[in-house]
Amino acid sequence: QVQLVESGGGLVQAGGSLRLSCLASARTFTVDVTVWFRQAPGKEREFVASTSRSDGRTYYADSVKGRFTISNDNAKNTVYLQMNSLKPEDTAVYYCAAADAYYWDFQSAGEYKYWGQGTQVTVSS
Repeated sequence: QVQLVESGGGLVQAGGSLRLSCLASARTFTVDVTVWFRQAPGKEREFVASTSRSDGRTYYADSVKGRFTISNDNAKNTVYLQMNSLKPEDTAVYYCAAADAYYWDFQSAGEYKYWGQGTQVTVSS
């Protein structure tokens, strides 16, 4: 029903930048909210940022505020995560997830049925 494909991960030095992309394709499901999560080895999957196509509301984890920017390109069905001033602690597999609206627990990974395969981001010190 919904396919999400992430790209743009890689290896970067601390202080560098990367831009992740999440391309969505859906047949019977309307994607409104796209969320980025990340998961480091041995840790739980954590919320990073989210955006709504319909009203543009965005939210960020405190750990990335001021460094990461999430944006929509509705014409391309793509959501971007621009990551600047990267730190070694940003190292993780980054996943995008999709929903048809913001729900009350939208920062919880358990709220999402549709996920991409993930893209690795490694920040060296």
